[in-house]
Amino acid sequence: MIANEPDIEIVAEGRDGAEAVALFEVHRPDVVLIDLRMPKLDGVSAIRAIRSIEPNARIVALTTYDGDTDIHRALSAGASAYLLKDAMVDELVAAIRTAFAGKRVIPPEVASRLAEFTPRDDLTVREQEVLQHVARGLGNKEIAQAIGRSAETVKAHLESIFQKLGAKDRTHAVTIALQRGIIHLD
Repeated sequence: MIANEPDIEIVAEGRDGAEAVALFEVHRPDVVLIDLRMPKLDGVSAIRAIRSIEPNARIVALTTYDGDTDIHRALSAGASAYLLKDAMVDELVAAIRTAFAGKRVIPPEVASRLAEFTPRDDLTVREQEVLQHVARGLGNKEIAQAIGRSAETVKAHLESIFQKLGAKDRTHAVTIALQRGIIHLD
């Protein structure tokens, strides 16, 4: 669809995040279109890597992830735009052109989700790891074994998670985390 635009030329396509970074380094495109869900290197990590190569790189994130945490991570990493995959072709093309002009693109539905982001509720990396294990159905003892800590430590992490997310129990915490994009079922 994009290739049909007279003022846009596709210079490369990658299959995963690592390849996207390598292709950026070779081709140095004016605008990068990137998914957040990719093998080998996720989109946010790829955005960071590309921005470390070229701090002014213009990157449009196009993804199905609509959680406030996902949006915040991508924009914080340096994405110029954040579009959901159900965006119309003309919206995508307009976002590419706007990013090329050096401006940010955040559609209203994305902005409203981003407004829900509350950084004070950020889970630590360990809490995210514990919650990811909970989402896989592991009990406290199994999680403790997986992360090399005691079951009591896992319980303390869960209590902190419940408090930060305003969750009533494990299932509620996983549901909130999935909706916000804090964890994914990949």
